[in-house]
Amino acid sequence: MRKSGRRIGIIALAILLSVICAGMLQPSRAVAASDDEVILEGVYMGEMSLAGMTAEEAKASVSAFVEELKQKNITFGAVGDHYVSVIAGDLGLTWVNESDIDAAAALGKKGNIVKRYKAMQDLKHGNKVYDLKLALDRDLIKSVLEEQCAEYDIASVNNTITRVDGQFVIEEGQAGERVNVEESLNQIYEYITNGWNYQDASIDLAIDVSEPKGSVEDLQKMTDVLGTFTTSYSTSSPSRCKNIENGARLINGTLLYPGDEFSTYDTIKPFTEANGYYPAGSYMNGKVVDSLGGGICQVSTTLYNAVLLSELEVTERHNHSMIITYVKPSMDAAIAESSGKDFRFVNSWENPIYIEGVTQGKQITFTIYGMEQRDPGHVVRYESETLSTTHPDHEIITPTSGQGVGYISVESAHVGYTAQLWKIVEENGVEVSREVINKSSYKVSPRSAVVGVNTDNPVYAQRINAAVASGSIDTCKAEAAAIKAEMAAAAQQQADLDAYYQALQQQQLLEQQAQLQQQLLEQQAQAEQQAEP
Repeated sequence: MRKSGRRIGIIALAILLSVICAGMLQPSRAVAASDDEVILEGVYMGEMSLAGMTAEEAKASVSAFVEELKQKNITFGAVGDHYVSVIAGDLGLTWVNESDIDAAAALGKKGNIVKRYKAMQDLKHGNKVYDLKLALDRDLIKSVLEEQCAEYDIASVNNTITRVDGQFVIEEGQAGERVNVEESLNQIYEYITNGWNYQDASIDLAIDVSEPKGSVEDLQKMTDVLGTFTTSYSTSSPSRCKNIENGARLINGTLLYPGDEFSTYDTIKPFTEANGYYPAGSYMNGKVVDSLGGGICQVSTTLYNAVLLSELEVTERHNHSMIITYVKPSMDAAIAESSGKDFRFVNSWENPIYIEGVTQGKQITFTIYGMEQRDPGHVVRYESETLSTTHPDHEIITPTSGQGVGYISVESAHVGYTAQLWKIVEENGVEVSREVINKSSYKVSPRSAVVGVNTDNPVYAQRINAAVASGSIDTCKAEAAAIKAEMAAAAQQQADLDAYYQALQQQQLLEQQAQLQQQLLEQQAQAEQQAEP
């Protein structure tokens, strides 16, 4: 029974194929050879009929349609009421499924006879529609967003606070708006490639809103002194004084929100005359040399101690190469552009802080304001401990022919130290913790002198060279002072002698003039006598 059924099925299939072949080969329905190259009725790409076209003609038709799409206006809604219009071609519009044209041309013409017959029968019952697949250039979209749309972005302005005449003045900020480039790019790409109706279009871009940092309420609470520290620069040169005052000015008024990191160097740079700096003494390679901004380390050191008392998180601090005198060892914080030294700290409080820097009466003071969160009985103090001291064991004398005899420049010695700084915390008068927060090492530097030895006087040359050979700076100072005094006395004596001779010459000149005048008078009198009748 099963074998008989299979035979019947095979026979039926053979008959069906014969009928199909016979129908397709009837002279009245024969297809011309050129018709084998054109696309069948009912085949579309999007809304475009491809019927009767060859593959190349269909590709040309779709390409022409896409070229028309490239001229369509696409308008982007940026921040506020600003709009940016481009044409779709500016976004790199192209179509990417050209291979579907080849599939459309092969429909009903390739494959086995059953497959071709089925394809033709399907077209009788409904159209075959291939989607028009478009693509854009993401880099071009990004360029339009960043270069044309983002120019209308509005930066947020944080709420600010300043201290004027001992009072805080608050200015409210404003929210910012900016184009979210990545989200907008994806939004544009999705719309053009999947939801576009091929007409002029408007697309609202994704806009991010950034609220100003802080709040007026938080700023109004910044009335507590968290830490304050003062150092004196009364013995500084005028240029060094100006540098300290300029550094305090540049830092004054800084507002830090929770988590903000402050860089002293970034705030006070560049060290140029245009930025208010003058040449003054500073440490370099174990020597004191003049450099623009000399003395600025007293600014960072004073701020460092105010930060410690405020118990803020210090993220970078360096000691000086040699000891300084305006604070104790390990209580300093150096700034050095050449070696990359900076003093940095983070506002580790939960509320904003405000830094006030003032100079008055040759004193610099930094005060850090905020909202006090420590218990009233909480007291923090810092103690400097010297671990070792190294005194210089020699002096350095450098003779120079670039200076005349009598010149001497002396640089003081610096004692070497190692030290550490203790942080001590008391609660209600009871010490609860003691920890070392930094260790510092300061180089020893011997006293040195540069001695001028240039002279034409052999006696002076012998005397100053003997002083240099003694190895004693004090001997050099005494001999240089003596020679300088002798040269000054000799110069004065010569000046007095020159003045005497000048006066004598003047007197002789006056006498000669008087004699000549007398002779003229006598000659005039003789002439008058001879002229009498």
